[in-house]
Amino acid sequence: MENMIIKNVSLETVCGITSKLPVNKHPEVAFAGKSNVGKSSLINALMNRKALARTSSQPGKTQTINYYNVNDAIYFVDLPGYGYAKANENVKAQWGKMIEDYLHKSKQLKTVFLLIDIRHAPSNNDCIMYDWILNQGFRPVIIATKLDKINRSQLQKQLKLIRTTLGADKDTIMIPFSAATKQGREEIYELLDGIIETQEQEAEGLETL
Repeated sequence: MENMIIKNVSLETVCGITSKLPVNKHPEVAFAGKSNVGKSSLINALMNRKALARTSSQPGKTQTINYYNVNDAIYFVDLPGYGYAKANENVKAQWGKMIEDYLHKSKQLKTVFLLIDIRHAPSNNDCIMYDWILNQGFRPVIIATKLDKINRSQLQKQLKLIRTTLGADKDTIMIPFSAATKQGREEIYELLDGIIETQEQEAEGLETL
């Protein structure tokens, strides 16, 4: 199967703490992860753009939910990075509420990608996030970022460490990813293609009713 070809992307909606979430007709996939895990780099790699998703020199700067319209077929939803040590408790609580609200209220959210740095065991915040996603009825897809920073011989050990620490079952999809080499991108595209296809089939089904 020919994997996703990016024809056009645009940053369509930016939601702050007080904003109302948009009602979108296309499916949404959300990207969650702590503030220095390489989320913007992953989104840029998937969108085939160098710098549409803002990579901040100050981690924890993204305090909004950003909706990227991709091919007018699917939305990439960039959630605020969590767990930034220098953010004060009040700000952290607001980010947490924004993320939780989004997971709870979005009608079109189909999949949540949870990014974990492959070099380390998931943090307490990562585990909380994983549980939140599960509690909202989603089975997160784990993207193990910074793959190029470890030796190939360490790969299985690190993936096992992530799975065990999160308490993820054996059916949880885990995709090792490198923004530098783009390894893992095709597997993510396959999942995205499947989501778009399902949506199109559902829409056709409704039309024939």
